[in-house]
Amino acid sequence: MAIRTVGVAIKPGETRALAAVRDLAKWLAERRVRVCFEPDAAAAIGEAGVSRAAMVREADLVVVLGGDGTLLSVVRAIEERPVPILGINLGTLGFLAEVSVDAMHEALARALAGEMTIEPRMRLEVRHARDGRELRRWLALNDAVITKGASARIVDLEARADGQLVTTYHADGLIVSTPTGSTAYSLSAGGPILLPGVPSLVLTPICPHALTQRPLVLPESVVIEVIVHPRGGEVQLAIDGQEGAPLQAGDVVAVRRSAHPALLLVPSDHSRFEVLRTKLHWGER
Repeated sequence: MAIRTVGVAIKPGETRALAAVRDLAKWLAERRVRVCFEPDAAAAIGEAGVSRAAMVREADLVVVLGGDGTLLSVVRAIEERPVPILGINLGTLGFLAEVSVDAMHEALARALAGEMTIEPRMRLEVRHARDGRELRRWLALNDAVITKGASARIVDLEARADGQLVTTYHADGLIVSTPTGSTAYSLSAGGPILLPGVPSLVLTPICPHALTQRPLVLPESVVIEVIVHPRGGEVQLAIDGQEGAPLQAGDVVAVRRSAHPALLLVPSDHSRFEVLRTKLHWGER
């Protein structure tokens, strides 16, 4: 993979990101690599930026300086274009943005030399339909979450897999997650951890009314449909916790594996178990 143009996106208002983008700009200029900065990143070095959409169209590699939330927003902007992403972690946890600022130069040098591994991450194609008409469609890297509003009662969510009734969840909500998303909201709600390459989807109820309604792992080929039956109050659909739409009684949220995975750059000697041990403090007392 020849990298001629690098796109740079940062977490807005993050002081550490501003310092890191100046360092990155100098490092890439010394190697005569063309750089496209989105506006927030460009402002840090006093240059004119381009829109995020234009940046991802031109870049052979996108470097994200921020946390997982920033990376998720960039993945969404990339849409279906197969552009690899290198996440530089400025946050506290960073399951997606795994490279530390201290290791940024080394990781970039390896990326330019073709010594990094491109790790495809499953994404979800999420469709919202009402009365048989599709209202909107999204791509999600982590999850699609249906939840009741702050003042609403529990919601009844009828879940089907390839047309077969799974169950009707009586809960505060339901999470449909990818293996990548299994370490996000789903994990907090008691769901299992899946390695990114496991070809599966996870259904995780949020605070189910019945203790027997447990998280469920399904094959990646399954098409999941969730029909909303509110008991009063608002119901919301959230995509990666950043976008979404209000839902009404009878609305259908259909979720399937997208044909367009996100492409994350990781070191060739990368260990997923080391990441889990480090981030989740396994084995510590």
